[in-house]
Amino acid sequence: MTNVRDSGAPSASGSAEGPPAEGTVFDIGYQKYEGPREGRNRARMSIYKDGIKNSLGIGRSPKAKILPWLFIGILVMVAGIMALIAGAADRFVGAGTAEAAGLPSHSDYYGIASIILFIFAAISAPELLCPDRRDGVINLYLVRPLTGSDYIIARWASFVSVILVVAWLPQFILLTGLAMGAAEPAEYFKDNWADIPKFVGAGAAVAVYTSILALVVAGFTTRRSYASAFLVGLFVITTPFTVWTAEAIGGTSGQWLSMFNLSNIPVHVNDLLFKEVSGVTSNAPAGEFDAWILISWFAVWTIVPAGILWARYRRLTP
Repeated sequence: MTNVRDSGAPSASGSAEGPPAEGTVFDIGYQKYEGPREGRNRARMSIYKDGIKNSLGIGRSPKAKILPWLFIGILVMVAGIMALIAGAADRFVGAGTAEAAGLPSHSDYYGIASIILFIFAAISAPELLCPDRRDGVINLYLVRPLTGSDYIIARWASFVSVILVVAWLPQFILLTGLAMGAAEPAEYFKDNWADIPKFVGAGAAVAVYTSILALVVAGFTTRRSYASAFLVGLFVITTPFTVWTAEAIGGTSGQWLSMFNLSNIPVHVNDLLFKEVSGVTSNAPAGEFDAWILISWFAVWTIVPAGILWARYRRLTP
């Protein structure tokens, strides 16, 4: 700190009247930034990485890691059990036994795991949006070169990336287990490699659908518990309600009511990709509709909620 004092010298007019002026100059060490200016892309990537960490509880307390990793472990365990049972049947009874016995395979996995995936999304999605709005952190994001659209797209991209890995990893574990259980693993892989693009595509459908529905609910509340409870109830309650009511009504009305079984919407896409009906949707009246109706219904339940979510965040300003 440097003190500068005026000695009281006469002014330009020649007058020496008036008290001497005093001033203080503070040097607080500000320096000009000389590094690269990365702009919006850096901000988007930061939100994307932060979203992945929040979804998995990384960098948070051990308690925050329990539920997400518990459900990931359950999904992997389901695939492992399916592989062990089918592999043991083929190895000890004979090749093709698992298929002949109708044991679950790639086409059945998403039907079995869909509810678990939905619950995982219901728990993880509110962690991405609710705290930022409740604590006002989103205002700090938006004072940077970042828009509301940038923010919500980066959050969605991070969440769908996590769901994709959670959906695909067990399928690859199942494929490896089935191949290793076969008498000739190389031959098994050669005969069944076409299942890979099918379960990758079906997993992408599950991930997009699940992530969008979970985030759109989380985007309308600041309380994580409320969002999670609503999402779990939405997926769990619609399943028995639509099944029982559709069976009671029957006909075309029953088919359309069955379409509101939210857990089955992406599974119907899975069935179309594998060209066979999974165990979960085998009794669903909606499965009798033409493929274009099922695909269009899936599109409605992804595009419309995505538009609502984007519209809610695009107008945000700090």
